[in-house]
Amino acid sequence: MAFKTDIEIAREAKKKPIMEIGSKLGIPSEHLLPYGHDKAKVSQEFIKSLAGKPDGKLILVTAINPTPAGEGKTTTTVGLGDGLNRIGKKAVVCIREASLGPNFGMKGGAAGGGMAQVVPMEEMNLHFTGDFHAITSAHNLLSAMIDNHIYWGNDLDIDERRIVWRRVMDMNDRALRDIVVSLGGVSNGFPRQTGFDITVASEVMAILCLSNDLEDLQKRLGDIVVAYTRAKTPIYARDIKADGAMTVLLKDAMQPNLVQTLENNPAFVHGGPFANIAHGCNSVIATKTALKLGEYVVTEAGFGADLGAEKFFDIKCRKAGLKPSAAVIVATVRAMKMNGGVAKADLGAENVEAVKKGCPNLGRHIGNVKGFGVPVVVAINHFYSDTDAEIAAVKAYVAEQGAEAILCKHWALGSEGIEELAKKVVQMAEAPSNFAPLYPDDMPLFKKLETIAKRIYHADEVIADKAIRDQLKTWEAAGYGHLPICVAKTQYSFTTDPTVRGAPTGHSVPVREVRLSAGAGFVVAICGEIMTMPGLPKVPSAEVIRLNAEGNVEGLF
Repeated sequence: MAFKTDIEIAREAKKKPIMEIGSKLGIPSEHLLPYGHDKAKVSQEFIKSLAGKPDGKLILVTAINPTPAGEGKTTTTVGLGDGLNRIGKKAVVCIREASLGPNFGMKGGAAGGGMAQVVPMEEMNLHFTGDFHAITSAHNLLSAMIDNHIYWGNDLDIDERRIVWRRVMDMNDRALRDIVVSLGGVSNGFPRQTGFDITVASEVMAILCLSNDLEDLQKRLGDIVVAYTRAKTPIYARDIKADGAMTVLLKDAMQPNLVQTLENNPAFVHGGPFANIAHGCNSVIATKTALKLGEYVVTEAGFGADLGAEKFFDIKCRKAGLKPSAAVIVATVRAMKMNGGVAKADLGAENVEAVKKGCPNLGRHIGNVKGFGVPVVVAINHFYSDTDAEIAAVKAYVAEQGAEAILCKHWALGSEGIEELAKKVVQMAEAPSNFAPLYPDDMPLFKKLETIAKRIYHADEVIADKAIRDQLKTWEAAGYGHLPICVAKTQYSFTTDPTVRGAPTGHSVPVREVRLSAGAGFVVAICGEIMTMPGLPKVPSAEVIRLNAEGNVEGLF
């Protein structure tokens, strides 16, 4: 059976002018700053005017651990937003922006798929409104000012061996992970070892996504620890006098982007930290604005619930004072079969036993999300190859876990195919939420890391050498002990080994490095072999992305 590609479907969308989409939410046209006819930023002035309004209900969409079979988390997020609007609720979708790196690499874009997409798809997956470029520029301005300060005499006595601020770019480029800068003689500065991370791993990205307004943004930027002196005292971005100029570069990027779904419902697309190496949620300012404008806000958290949902609950909700009303865990029959040991090439054949064997991965996520006090429903994202017996096996397994699984056909049918899930979400959201983060603020940093590893990953222990434990204690003594932990690890497994599927127990979580994100307000623990600068695969998507004879983009997905 031949299907249209996502980009073909998106190109045929009957989009409405963005001013019309804004008017649905009560946003006056003078407070929409248009980028063309189909996307706009919402003014800070209008956002501030919403302060006294009541909040709608916040719905999180998360997923099982990703597999090459695909799960469709963003597709389900968009579909559920359309489905809620279809049953008469005023719903707004809040998702992240796409990073160029994975677009041209292996993962693809972040606009949904099939009949559940946000548009304009091409612009969203490419430069969009320039937010990521602004973040990259602000981050690298700080980098340049650090090296410039040292070049002109180093009045702050920065220890060049203890500069912790790396550079970033929004592309997958393994050659830049570990480099030496300032070679070429006296006029180029003092040579030192450093490297690049991908923009979505930048602390500036995290800060933009966690800030409430421009004042909060500048304070957080100033709080960034960029280096240490020879006496090991911290040097902040405000000491370099970079925070003001960085804020200027980010002034427009701080304003949420309004677009629309294929069914002309409003969607905010703003911010884009990855969940495997950062905190994996769209911006607080977009989410809070949407909650003031809609009855229901459907948002997503990156990758599986062990990363995305945990960070959404423990970092974003904790810091922003958000209280989610319900959570949806996306799963597919195909992914259950892969977790049950079936090769990707054989997923088309019915295999009920493999489905049953793979379901414990889903069960682990159900239990974990319930542990936060949030009611859970499972969305089975339907594929044409799924059989009735396989679907029944997933539903039966989920019922045994004390939850309900609902078959969703939004990819093929749009909102019509997800009505049942929308009604279930409304039913769950009407009950009071008992949400609570996993650990208290005052728990020691290493104990927080152990709590995540044992309760979410079901590991036996965290392995960290003395230098890492001592570093955490030093940060506690400096007043950073109240910060949450952001674990950077593989998204493919509960372990730090991407090949281990299912619901493993008895494993260890090795911590390779810890980084203080004082401005963002969390401590990053880098575990296993995870890289903060990804590489391209052997055959990157960039090889097939091109302009066709009509001047349209082809190859994006």
